Amino acid sequence: MEISLDKIKAVREQAGAGVMDAKKALEESGGDIDKALDSLRDKGMAAAIKKGGRKTEEGLIETYVHGGGRVGVMLEVNCETDFVARTDDFKDLCHNLAMQIAAMSPIYINSDEIPDDEKRSPEEVALTAQAYIRDPGISVSDLILEVAGKLGENVKIKRFSRFALGE
Repeated sequence: MEISLDKIKAVREQAGAGVMDAKKALEESGGDIDKALDSLRDKGMAAAIKKGGRKTEEGLIETYVHGGGRVGVMLEVNCETDFVARTDDFKDLCHNLAMQIAAMSPIYINSDEIPDDEKRSPEEVALTAQAYIRDPGISVSDLILEVAGKLGENVKIKRFSRFALGE
C-alpha cells in the first residue's frame, strides 16, 4: 500500500514521530491516521514505561497563578537531561500540570502516597490518578507517559505546592 506524503506529514505533526515511524504506523493501520496515531501513542507509552527507572536530575520549576492571584501553584518536574527540560513539549507539560493542580486541588502525587485512613478516592486526591482537565479521556499519568515517550526520556513529578487564599 502506497502512503501519501500528506498523511505521513499529518501523523508526524500530530505525534512528533520520525518520518519512518509515521510511515510504518500508517502502513500497519492501512492508511488510517487515527489508528496510526493510537499505535504511535501506545508505543511511546511503552517506551516511557521502560525508561521509568532512569535517574531524573534535571527539569523545571513551574509556577502558575490563577484567579487574579487567588490560587497559585509551584511544581517541580524532573527529566534526565537539561536539553529535554528546555524543549517546548516539556515546558508545556509542566504548565499543564500546574494548571491541573490549580484546578483540581490534589494533595498527593500518586496513589501510593495516600494514607490508609484517607476517605476520598485516589481520583480526588492523587494528581496522577485524576482525569486530565484538558482531555478527560486520559489520566494525568497517561499524559506524562505520552510526553515522556515523545521526548524519549523518563519524566517524573518531584513535588508541588498549591496555595489558595483562605485555605
